[in-house]
Amino acid sequence: MLNQLRIVATAVPVKLRYILLLLLVIALSVRANAQPVTKVIGQGSQPQVSTSVQGVIRIVFGRNDSIFCSASADRGTSFSVPVLVGHVPQMHLGMARGPQLASSARYSVITAMDKLGDIHYFILDHQKGKWQDKGFVNDARSSAPEGLMNIACDNQDNFYATWLDLRVGRKNNIFFSAMAAGKGSWFKNKLVYQSPDGHVCECCRPSIAVKGANVAIMFRNWLNGSRDLYLITSKNKGQVFGDASKLGNGTWPLNACPMDGGGLTFNTDNTINTTWQRQGMVYFCKPGGNEKEIGKGRDCSIAPDKNGPIIALTSGDVIEYRNVQTNKETTVGKGAYLKTLTLPGNRILCVWEDANHIQSKIL
Repeated sequence: MLNQLRIVATAVPVKLRYILLLLLVIALSVRANAQPVTKVIGQGSQPQVSTSVQGVIRIVFGRNDSIFCSASADRGTSFSVPVLVGHVPQMHLGMARGPQLASSARYSVITAMDKLGDIHYFILDHQKGKWQDKGFVNDARSSAPEGLMNIACDNQDNFYATWLDLRVGRKNNIFFSAMAAGKGSWFKNKLVYQSPDGHVCECCRPSIAVKGANVAIMFRNWLNGSRDLYLITSKNKGQVFGDASKLGNGTWPLNACPMDGGGLTFNTDNTINTTWQRQGMVYFCKPGGNEKEIGKGRDCSIAPDKNGPIIALTSGDVIEYRNVQTNKETTVGKGAYLKTLTLPGNRILCVWEDANHIQSKIL
């Protein structure tokens, strides 16, 4: 429309040019002041968002015992009608127990957990465009009844998973596995952390992040009566993990379930950023560094951004995100479980649940 006005303006009398110029100014003003539009992706809860190497954004969410996925090839401006990925009878859904998603170069992987304790997984070959049910991640049946896990991938179709597993002494501790998606099956599961006090926190989802050969797992421990966040890392794609180290300065003596696991991400220089909640306060922390208060809230997650990490959180029924470096706070709206993704042009894609619907907005 703007280009058409400019072309017409050069071919009309001078008096009409003033009118067209006024229309052009109004059009530019309307565009500058346009409000971000909230879009409904579909009915469901517990969204997760990921982007492939090619830039295709995918959102996964659950509805009862069904898994759905919606995709965007235009950087989040529009999303496809959600497609049914598969059914998981008695699927865990709610309190960070929804389906998990990771997208790489040729493949995307979704995991979902049932209440009997099995981790189902589905693979999408991007060229074929059809999701396939591939079986189970856990190689010991019914070993993960808590329903708390996370997945991640590198840019070369290597996928990694971590979860709470009680196959050792019927106590929940941190298990791990990896998979080359082209082969389609997960490696032998292995215990990568067992608390000296017997078990880690049974109600907080562990988080995993990957960059190249570097793998990092964050989890809420149960140690000496405190439920603090710990980190373990590997430099060889998870073949060997180092010792666990505590994050932050404070501690949280607690004989209850926080139901809040936080999140982590790698920087371009392979350093790690983490976010988590303690006693209703959300923190940002680099391993070995001091913690930084972000604000009151819970259900926090973190996304990388060239202007500083973006931390999303829920405060009451309001969802918002904050830039760690600039301290800028942006209110998204009402809802819960906000996930963010950085887009070109300093824009942020926001995806969340509200009133049993998955919604998105670009800010």
